[in-house]
Amino acid sequence: MQAHGEPGLRRPAASRATQAARPPGGCRQVIGIAFRTTLAAAQNGDEAAFTRLFRDIQPALLRYLRVLAPEAAEDVASETWLRVVNHLTGFEGDEDAFRAWLFTIARRQVIDWQRSRARRPTVPLPDSEDKIRLTAPDAADLALERISTESALALVSALPAEQAEIIMLRVVAGLDTVDVARIVGKTPGAVRVAAHRGLRRLAARLERAGVTR
Repeated sequence: MQAHGEPGLRRPAASRATQAARPPGGCRQVIGIAFRTTLAAAQNGDEAAFTRLFRDIQPALLRYLRVLAPEAAEDVASETWLRVVNHLTGFEGDEDAFRAWLFTIARRQVIDWQRSRARRPTVPLPDSEDKIRLTAPDAADLALERISTESALALVSALPAEQAEIIMLRVVAGLDTVDVARIVGKTPGAVRVAAHRGLRRLAARLERAGVTR
């Protein structure tokens, strides 16, 4: 399942257990059974079909980018979609694979943005900007459902970089552990550990802030 010219991901079909673990705030399979026909239409230049793909994923993509690249989330999202458009005809896969492919492209765009920013040292860097974030569902569901989206992103942004990116990919992007591991270059076990630690920190911060449902 790969699009020529951009990173592709070969992934096994998600198990029922994995699909059931998709978090409430994540990027779900909202198109579902109609995805393949929607994708085919978009690949053939159907504007309405592409718009449907865009609208289904864009909100989660922006939340992810606002943690990794808060000053340039909109710009990085635009660059991500530009590359998706340029390589869409070469993509093959289901809705989960498409989401994983898109977030892989987004992460590479973030890295490019960070490198470009590093070449301009006179620009002040907010604490959260150079932090890459991650996530996992399960406990994350219990923590994130207690606060608003903006508050959640602020708290996640304050976590150690690795934990924050994993949490964003697992909970917000809705990707499974295997896909997250491939995107960030770690083992599934390492992803689970980072997610668990991040979620424990997040829960502790919520308690200290006195946040209730």
